[in-house]
Amino acid sequence: MPERRRGAALEKALLDAAWQELTDNGYAGFTMDAVVQRAGTSPPVLYRRWSDRDELVRAAIVHTLKEYRLDSPDTGSLREDVLTLMREINTTRVQFITVMSVQLAGYYQETGTSPADLRDPLATGRKEALDVLFDRAVDRGETKRELLTERIKSLPFDLLRQEILTTFAPVPDHVLEEIVDTVFLPLVR
Repeated sequence: MPERRRGAALEKALLDAAWQELTDNGYAGFTMDAVVQRAGTSPPVLYRRWSDRDELVRAAIVHTLKEYRLDSPDTGSLREDVLTLMREINTTRVQFITVMSVQLAGYYQETGTSPADLRDPLATGRKEALDVLFDRAVDRGETKRELLTERIKSLPFDLLRQEILTTFAPVPDHVLEEIVDTVFLPLVR
């Protein structure tokens, strides 16, 4: 008989099952029953935590964003830190970005939300990770804090995401370098 999961372990198993269901079947095919079955639990266990599928979808996305948050690289230069992080995203997150956009289109329509609403940088820890990267650049004298608006800090990653969504494939390295060298760095120097 399998060990009974409780607390954080149970919640993680439920959210992992929900994310896998979204990945495999998209929002249109996503049901609470399918998550229950995939997680090997019962409906009351799921409904005690999330009252409906939209609430569960949002929780699964935030959970996955937190779970797969990347560490801030420390290469000694802003250019290499940003490129290293973009390369890591490019290597490991193409499927995630695609699922967030394509598989969840129905969710965005039904709930009136957008991918940006679900990528809450405070809930996922993304903001703190980027702040560390940019704080180091300020400390090294590579940029000034007043140049680093939230829009500019997210710009290279927004452009990377746009490139991925154009092809649903990893972006060639020369494009990453072009984004950093010709668009991003001139704004922060």
